[in-house]
Amino acid sequence: MRGEDLENRGGGTGEVKSRANNGSYSLSSSSYMIDDPETRWTSWLVPVFVVANVAMFLVAMYFNNCPKHNPGNCVARFLGRFSFEPLKLNPLFGPSSSTLERLGALEWTKVVQKHQGWRLVTCIWLHAGVIHLVANMLSLVFIGIRLEQQFGFVRIGVIYLLSGFGGSVLSSLFIRNNISVGASGALFGLLGAMLSELITNWTIYTNKGAAMITLLVIIVINLGLGILPHVDNYAHIGGFLTGFLLGFVLLPRPQFGWLDQRNLPAGIPVKTKYKAYQYVLWFISIVLLIVGFMVALVMLFKGENGNDHCPWCHYVTCVPTSRWNCDKN
Repeated sequence: MRGEDLENRGGGTGEVKSRANNGSYSLSSSSYMIDDPETRWTSWLVPVFVVANVAMFLVAMYFNNCPKHNPGNCVARFLGRFSFEPLKLNPLFGPSSSTLERLGALEWTKVVQKHQGWRLVTCIWLHAGVIHLVANMLSLVFIGIRLEQQFGFVRIGVIYLLSGFGGSVLSSLFIRNNISVGASGALFGLLGAMLSELITNWTIYTNKGAAMITLLVIIVINLGLGILPHVDNYAHIGGFLTGFLLGFVLLPRPQFGWLDQRNLPAGIPVKTKYKAYQYVLWFISIVLLIVGFMVALVMLFKGENGNDHCPWCHYVTCVPTSRWNCDKN
């Protein structure tokens, strides 16, 4: 079994790049959204997602079984086979990179050369450690529950899953030497959807200027944290862009007072359900989503390296400083 060091980014394919968010999403959960008294769903899908992620982490720890391959060096040995890898191998209190790889972590070689495309989805449900898991699940609860209450489980579930997939695709295009796990690509998708929802429903909100500034600050901070080592910012950006476009498609609200027009006498002109700019944004977003996914997937499975087409893009996931070095993926 390999014993890759999570703190060494110059290493081999077993190194884990976590999709971490450091919990900053929580600030955006109520920054601008308003309650709709006409429609309010009960949130159940987001709690199911949280349970599924926790369950997958427990499964990973069960299969990892640190005492079997690393006796005497495990952290929290009283947990038995659920004890954590030594901190020098995994500072996030979790399983080994080889265990994550076995269970479906994202790795370019296996996705492209061994045709294991399912890893583009399974990696979303795996986490590198307890710290990684807790940060992502708290963010999912703060953002996801409110969004699901506002828009229902179908739309939010679609945004979450497609954003996670979009993040995995972009990550695979640029990262070849490390494995990647985590749900924060999907979480960035929810954050992107919040931004596009504010834009497409601009006319029905109050305090929208302050809301826009608050949301943009949160987005910039979270993406800025992605330039730190061991964080897969490609997954964040891919998830954010996917969710941003999906928000225009799935989250437009009808014009103010549109529902009340159903009771008007016959012959009185009725407004269209959505404004013209909402239809335009919907159409543009649909086209960009279809074209974007098609181009990205064709490039990926043809073995294209995104860094060949964008030589400076490696800076979006790690900026070298005097404190750390960045390997060039």
